Amino acid sequence: MKALQSQSEQSARNQEVAALIGKAAGGDQQAVSELYDATSRMIYGLVLRILGDEAAAEEVLLDVFMQVWRQASSYDAERGSPLAWLATIARSRAIDRLRAGRQHWQRTSSLETVSQQSTGESLEEAAYVTELRAIVREALASLSAEQREALELAYYAGMSHSEIAERLGQPLGTVKTRIRLGMMKLRELIKPEYVRGL
Repeated sequence: MKALQSQSEQSARNQEVAALIGKAAGGDQQAVSELYDATSRMIYGLVLRILGDEAAAEEVLLDVFMQVWRQASSYDAERGSPLAWLATIARSRAIDRLRAGRQHWQRTSSLETVSQQSTGESLEEAAYVTELRAIVREALASLSAEQREALELAYYAGMSHSEIAERLGQPLGTVKTRIRLGMMKLRELIKPEYVRGL
């Protein structure tokens, strides 16, 4: 009996959510507010489980409902329940946020910052990290000024190749080549020292 009751409750909830999405598709802002009230706790819980950060989850939650407002007309009841549609949007936005955060961290973190992430280093490990930093600085200094500048803008300033090309007034292909050649040279210079230290 309870199973039947919960199925009918779920069905009624799906119908309510589908109706609100339909109204939102017609431009009804109040329907989006009602949809938020009816589903935001579920969506927030899903996003929070993926991100593990309350502030980021709140931001993504708002992004989800902005996307729902813009794309409500794309909901197709034949392809799944409205709650599944909302959950798919939420999951996608949360994963996008995770990837964006990781890429931003990788672009803006220097090797020194990354190496400082480890905790409880022994004196030997700390000495090795200090030595590796010196090797990296020396390797960077051995690059041409153009290669070094392009790499610093890409990895320390977090700029895209197109942004670097615009900043330097150089063709995009030239910037990509400088970065690629610079990275190849850095690998050649750093790898033997890194391997030796392992």
